[in-house]
Amino acid sequence: GLSRLQDELPRFATHLKNPRFHLGVDPEFSMTGGQKPATLIGGFNADDINYAIDFLAGIVRENNLPPKILVVHRFTNDMVMNHKLIKKVPEVQVVIDMDGWGGKELKAGTWKRYIYEQPVQFAGFKIFYKNDLKKGSKGLYTPAELMKFKPIPMYIQYQ
Repeated sequence: GLSRLQDELPRFATHLKNPRFHLGVDPEFSMTGGQKPATLIGGFNADDINYAIDFLAGIVRENNLPPKILVVHRFTNDMVMNHKLIKKVPEVQVVIDMDGWGGKELKAGTWKRYIYEQPVQFAGFKIFYKNDLKKGSKGLYTPAELMKFKPIPMYIQYQ
């Protein structure tokens, strides 16, 4: 959480040459101000995400690979700043994954604010088996319910 993507991603270059190896980043733990990780909610700006996109695109081109998937987790506005400046390239498919936990109403609101109203390329949705069932939740979203969201989530993660 205290270093930058520019310092960390090169460590994974060998693994990212595998066509089945993709990348997920969690801005929540990016503490660019030097704070202790998990004490505040961190964030990435478009430049950070574009660095990851360029890094992955270079690996795809150099190794003649199919497109990489970059999953960016998000549940607050400041986790992804300047979303309109995030680039789209054919070598990388960017998924903004609605990462918040809680009841259905809370998750629907988070989806509307940070996925529907601030689209990038592809939409994702994370289901937390335990945390989504706390405090009077009305159950987990079913696949059929998720398919009614706009945009339709192209990536669904269960944790």
